[in-house]
Amino acid sequence: MHASDLSRRTVLAGTAVTAASVALPSLQGRSTAAENTAAPLPYTWRNAVIGGTGFVTGVVFHPAVQGLAYARTDMGGAYRWDDAAARWIPLLDWASQADQNLLGVESVAIDPAHPDRVYLALGTYTQSWAGNGTFLRSDDRGATWTRTDLTVKLGSNEDGRGTGERLLVDPRDSDTLWLGTRHDGLLKSTDRGATWARATGFPPAPSATGQGVTLLVAAGRDLYAGWGDGDGTAAAVTLYRTSDGATWNAVPGQPAGAAAKIPMRAAYDARAMELYVTYANAPGPNGQSDGSVHKLAVTTGTWTDVSPVTPGGADGFGYGGAAVDPQHTGTVVVTTNNRWSSGDTLFRTTDGGRTWTSLKDTAAIDVSEYPYLKWGKDAPTFGWWIQMVAVDPFDSQHLVYGTGATLYGTRDLKNWAPQIRGLEETAVLFLISPPDGQAHLLSGSRDIGTLYHDQLTASPSGGLATNPVFTTATGLSQAPAKPSYVVRTGEGDQGNGAYSNDGGQTWQPFAAQPSFAKEATGPIAANADGGVLLWSFTQGHPTQRSTDNGATWTEVASFPAAARPVADPVDPRLLYAYDTGAGTLFASTDAGATFTAHATGLPSGDTTTKLAAAPGRSGDLWLSAGTQGLYRSTDGGRTFAKLAGCEASYTLGFGAAPDGSGYPSVYQVATVDGVTGVHRSDDTGQTWRRVNDDQHQWGWIGECVTGDPRVPGVVYLATNGRGIQVGQPA
Repeated sequence: MHASDLSRRTVLAGTAVTAASVALPSLQGRSTAAENTAAPLPYTWRNAVIGGTGFVTGVVFHPAVQGLAYARTDMGGAYRWDDAAARWIPLLDWASQADQNLLGVESVAIDPAHPDRVYLALGTYTQSWAGNGTFLRSDDRGATWTRTDLTVKLGSNEDGRGTGERLLVDPRDSDTLWLGTRHDGLLKSTDRGATWARATGFPPAPSATGQGVTLLVAAGRDLYAGWGDGDGTAAAVTLYRTSDGATWNAVPGQPAGAAAKIPMRAAYDARAMELYVTYANAPGPNGQSDGSVHKLAVTTGTWTDVSPVTPGGADGFGYGGAAVDPQHTGTVVVTTNNRWSSGDTLFRTTDGGRTWTSLKDTAAIDVSEYPYLKWGKDAPTFGWWIQMVAVDPFDSQHLVYGTGATLYGTRDLKNWAPQIRGLEETAVLFLISPPDGQAHLLSGSRDIGTLYHDQLTASPSGGLATNPVFTTATGLSQAPAKPSYVVRTGEGDQGNGAYSNDGGQTWQPFAAQPSFAKEATGPIAANADGGVLLWSFTQGHPTQRSTDNGATWTEVASFPAAARPVADPVDPRLLYAYDTGAGTLFASTDAGATFTAHATGLPSGDTTTKLAAAPGRSGDLWLSAGTQGLYRSTDGGRTFAKLAGCEASYTLGFGAAPDGSGYPSVYQVATVDGVTGVHRSDDTGQTWRRVNDDQHQWGWIGECVTGDPRVPGVVYLATNGRGIQVGQPA
């Protein structure tokens, strides 16, 4: 591979990220309808607070600047810690839909000699359909970036995402950077990432299936690189070293035979001149059942097994995170991972690994700021998927560790709480903004089920919706004419559907469900008055209908397979469904008992096509058909007309009508006049104005959008990894 193969360099125009946090707009008062012009509408944006909810895979403290740290996530971008505000500042919200692969952060690196420099290696997936990786460098702590597009793929949301860091500034030359890849060996740049080439002298052959380089770490002026395959077995040699940056050799005496595992993380104790390496028998975060911790005395070459506990039998797990305390010789923290028998923990030693203490055993965990972390139980756990830990170089008792849902921190090694303010990684699937009641918002998401947002400035006080608890929501619906009645479906072990009579504050599980509901649960809809439920399923299972809150179910054979049911907002007898395969709108006039085809010949082939019904109007349907545009029907789906001016429409919702208007504002994620973003129309789709900007794009946002039916101009946007965004006219 030649240097030119990896060197397409572009400068990002207008990608500055403001370091100051944005105040949450008030949801009081009413906005005035703006004139319909081509100019964008000025909006302010910020997250509805949930708090984390995703896998924090790395935190790097700067060794020379107190309070400066960076966090990476598997699919929700990178963040810089604002010590004065005690919150994380997102650094990649400018990533457009076309650049959605950039929200996955494979690795982050700082330059110890230049505090304002930070580097990111980005790329969420390595599959053929995913884009190639991207390298970013910044000279102002992530406010602006210079970009180099790579010709290799990175996989921040794949197995092995908890290893690393894979990106390293050479301690001998700040202009030289190293990047470990999953399938293309080790890359090197001598111009701060403007160009990259395959590192010469690095022995392992690239693997089509393996994890490739798992870590890079500096120990004095020497560099170490970890290498491991993804099939659960380590290569013959798993750790390499270079002293000159040109020749790499296997580190002598490294764990071999039965002890050979994949090196996960490494941390160097400069005072003791000892390198600590954690190992596991699979890249993780799942599938690990064995591991160890080894220490290398770099001056003598002596290896020592310093594993706190030897995994085995029912207590199988791997080791993951590793961090040293630079202020105290021999003080090291390592993490366990995938330890389901007794739960994952952090082990800490102050004597170079001769003895260890489990920090979980004395931990008091306070999640009062983020109640969802109780997961529907009485108390939170210490967490799972613990593959990283970091020690503040200026405060020996300030530790943070990442889990599959949050980042915990302590200042005294005993009391722990989420250190997650500002970091929002939720992948949101459903949004409802009720027309009345306490909550302005209900949401359904991957990994955390359903939430009732009693306020937007704090994590929902009730935590996850319980009775039952879902991991991932698959459906969320409110009866249009009876907003106190809400139903939800999802993936759960104690049932897969529930209904609420108080707007989603409390829930009752369906008394019964089809036998296949657990394996194939899908979207659900309540008709206008809540008297009928339609529950659609995946894997070819037939749609089911209930007229008694889920106590009994009957098959609806005429409902199109895997379609999402949509209720008419006014007439309880009318329900709709769109067959994306055939391009046909189906309708029911008998409260969902039977469905017949209405309009045919509509856009087909795009399974993300979404049907929406305008509130307060019977038979007023809108169809977001992806790159095939936007369509509308005013006769219950018998005919549709394509709306001009939208090259693409990915999702659509409605909000309160502007003052003086009799029709709700329409919001869509769409491409209008060549610009993809969030657009609003106050004249039934005749004209559109963009309401986000190039600094607020958040990658893929085509899942769900809805306006607030009580406050004109306020819009809620679902993102795939940056939580719920709240927009309001500035």
